Amino acid sequence: MILIAGPCVIESRDTVFRIAEALMPYQEDCTKEFYFKASFDKANRTSLDSFRGPGMDEGLKMLEEVKETFGYKILTDIHESGQAAPVSEVADVLQIPAFLSRQTDLLVAAAETSAVVNIKKGQFLAPQAMEHSVAKVLKTRGCDEVNFKNAKKFGVWLTERGSSFGYGNLVVDMRGLKIMREFAPVVFDATHSVQMPASGGASSGGDSSFVPYLSRAAAAVGVDGFFFETHFDPSVALSDGPNMIALDDLKHLIEQIDAIRMIVE
Repeated sequence: MILIAGPCVIESRDTVFRIAEALMPYQEDCTKEFYFKASFDKANRTSLDSFRGPGMDEGLKMLEEVKETFGYKILTDIHESGQAAPVSEVADVLQIPAFLSRQTDLLVAAAETSAVVNIKKGQFLAPQAMEHSVAKVLKTRGCDEVNFKNAKKFGVWLTERGSSFGYGNLVVDMRGLKIMREFAPVVFDATHSVQMPASGGASSGGDSSFVPYLSRAAAAVGVDGFFFETHFDPSVALSDGPNMIALDDLKHLIEQIDAIRMIVE
């Protein structure tokens, strides 16, 4: 099982290392393919005054230090084509944010690196539409046929993070997990799926109480991995706190997911 976990954004070196250290059991779990996630820049925050992170240069230095200290594989976002090559020197997975999931130049630049490309499904897109985003990466890497097997071989993932439902709300259509899995391995992003975009005034709100329910449902449908933004205290997190899961709650939830996956498989 792919497991992606970490803070939404790099808040400070102390914070990122405290969270990274707490996630070590998942690195040591032979049933998990663990990736540490943190963003060096949150370029799509609601407000100009919102905390964005330390930036690419300083952020990559901290992620590289995490990688060397804990042996973690690293996943982080890129927002511009020019970021793909330098970020791939540290990150094992380049994540394409949902709002940019159709951006051809960004997808091609990511595909031209050796990193896995994780494309988050746009909140505004049908799951079927993600076939074309996968195709952009595969074709750049020399593969013309879009299917699960080829995407796995050439390093392309899709991530479900909810679909827009009116203003300031998201829903998850569980059918989409199966539909997208025909194109590529699918990761379920439980914490962003409970986000309430721009509903918190100058920031996005969310309801993390629904994270366990959606996670268990996704495990029952069948996915290749899970994505959790986590923090030792989500109430003080500088980005996406309302939809994060606390580190202390993560262990029990993953145990539940593992039990469901055993039944489904």
